[in-house]
Amino acid sequence: MANPVVSFAALFLFYIFQQSNASYNVITFGAKPDGKTDSTQPFLKAWSAACSSASPSIIYVPKGRYLLKETVFRGPCKNKITVQIDGSLVAPTDYRALGNSGYWILFIKVNRVSVFGGTLDARGRWLMGLPEICQSMHLVINGCNNVLVRNVRAIAPDLSPNTDGIHVQVSTGVTITGSTLQTGDDCISIGPSTRNMLMSSIKCGPGHGISIGSLGKDVNEGGVENITLTNSIFSGSDNGVRIKSWARPSNGFVRNVVYQNLIMNNVRNPIIIDQNYCPNNQGCPRQSSGVKISQVTFRNIKGTSATPEAVKFDCSSSNPCSGIRLQDIKLTYMNKAATSSCKNIGGTSSGVIMPQSCV
Repeated sequence: MANPVVSFAALFLFYIFQQSNASYNVITFGAKPDGKTDSTQPFLKAWSAACSSASPSIIYVPKGRYLLKETVFRGPCKNKITVQIDGSLVAPTDYRALGNSGYWILFIKVNRVSVFGGTLDARGRWLMGLPEICQSMHLVINGCNNVLVRNVRAIAPDLSPNTDGIHVQVSTGVTITGSTLQTGDDCISIGPSTRNMLMSSIKCGPGHGISIGSLGKDVNEGGVENITLTNSIFSGSDNGVRIKSWARPSNGFVRNVVYQNLIMNNVRNPIIIDQNYCPNNQGCPRQSSGVKISQVTFRNIKGTSATPEAVKFDCSSSNPCSGIRLQDIKLTYMNKAATSSCKNIGGTSSGVIMPQSCV
């Protein structure tokens, strides 16, 4: 049962916030909370009013279900905007209503925007029956600075393709914390030109783990650096922490990465670096990765592997991994010691290491 004192305090703060800021209720702009009437234009009108407001503003979405087609919330705006969602935003049942843009809801060229609460129902489950449709990522952070993602839950069937929970690329200063990600692809995927990223208190699984990459698909590609993942749990995922790059020439890099205080529960590949990624042997046979991986730390990682090999470092012959540090690793397979394998890697081990280190 909710604490009435806390609830009252939250309502009081919300009331004060409303009184001191411009407030725009989507219903007053014509939105219908029936889940059937197209509310795209009413939402855009509410956004336009908030975006042009000289004072901080709030867009309020009351309880109910609101049907939105392809929607672009575009800036720049004059002041900060808070979107408070107490209801659910739902996508059309006919995917063709979204056009060919590749997104459902897009925020672009905006600063100081916050989105709180609510449910976004993309109705993606039925698309699995359509082989010509490629399912898409839940949340994409692309070309952004100083983004906070907190207490988000993303859910997709474990066999749904390309349904990454959160994808980050060409961005700096992204923090993801307190989130539960259950997907058919990576829980979190980190693409080129990502810097200064912190992930903490993540629950991942099912899914393909938390991955840096795939990198090196293009020769000219921005690097990934200063990435930290801490205090997180992986349950039944295909991978735990993974770095992967294409087996082809590239000037990309990965450096200064820390994975620490992690628990693996029945994870197929708890720790893996794969620099020989070449799906279907197309475009990269007999080549090696040009992505330089260095200064990666694995510290205090414990739990169980779903396969005998719990640690795998398959690094590039032309650009070996360097500065790999293992400290206090304890991963078992069926109550026995698991195994590890290493190719083209240099680094150090310290503390209790299980499986036995090959670094």
